[in-house]
Amino acid sequence: MIRIVFTATDFARVRFAPRPAPLQELNTAFLKLLAPGGTLLHARWRQRIARTLPATVNPLADLVPGTQAPVFLDVFAETLQEAAETIRATRPALLRSELERVYAGHAAPAWIRHLHEGADAAPWTTLHRAHHAAFETILRPVWPVVQDLHRAEFTRHALRVAEQGLGPALTALVPGSSLKGAVWELASPGTREIHLGGRGLTLHPTFHWTGHPLPADLPDEPLHLTYPAGPGLPPTATPTDLAAVLGRTRLTALLLLQTPHTTTTLARHLGVAPATASTHAAALRAAGLITTTRTGRAVRHERTALGSLLLGSDHVR
Repeated sequence: MIRIVFTATDFARVRFAPRPAPLQELNTAFLKLLAPGGTLLHARWRQRIARTLPATVNPLADLVPGTQAPVFLDVFAETLQEAAETIRATRPALLRSELERVYAGHAAPAWIRHLHEGADAAPWTTLHRAHHAAFETILRPVWPVVQDLHRAEFTRHALRVAEQGLGPALTALVPGSSLKGAVWELASPGTREIHLGGRGLTLHPTFHWTGHPLPADLPDEPLHLTYPAGPGLPPTATPTDLAAVLGRTRLTALLLLQTPHTTTTLARHLGVAPATASTHAAALRAAGLITTTRTGRAVRHERTALGSLLLGSDHVR
């Protein structure tokens, strides 16, 4: 079991990653590749990936000689290039200690030894090429789908927080978890207790891994918690329907509110009564997707940057 202990400050510092982290999604895809069992679809997915992975990816297997990866691979940057730069900036002492930890009892290949010594840039180039090749092979074909899935999960969480509060929203993310006072308990192999101590918590859905939640407790950072949010199958090239999350009328309202509308004009465009339009606007406002301002008797609604982020670049002008 994982027990995450909050302070009052931590509850105010819970955030949801606005975009998927490509390196973390790649890490979870590798976990799924190595996980035993699964359906016939999982088996076919593994076979396809195994056939198409180039030899350039092999150094990634070198980094995990046993069952645990070095913590410096837990990077949540929004681009693969930023992730590479973050890994490259790992403190030498942490880099060495983590390589020594995961290679205890194993013979390290030459490039890992060079990485440990920090003598030159060659091993970093090897690692960057491996990550790039793995991303292009495993994630690039489905990355737009992962982005759609992330936006949908982001919206579900935002609406749940707005309608039910943070506690129910957290426990809904991980079925079977419970929030007991200031302690969030999540099922996991072994026992681990993590005290946030004011650092806060960042939530990351993943759409490849279907096992237990994965905490990344990095020095001087919020706790990053990756949790399985997909349907249990590797993503395919079928986009998600945002209307199924928001509802068709609220999605239409959010699209309309790229430009300001009063409740009356919004109701006219939606073909509903003003009271109904006001109810939809209230739900979108509570989720942080629109703002509402009053000028005299007029109430004006407008989409926020968060609302535009949810809709994606196709709707941002």
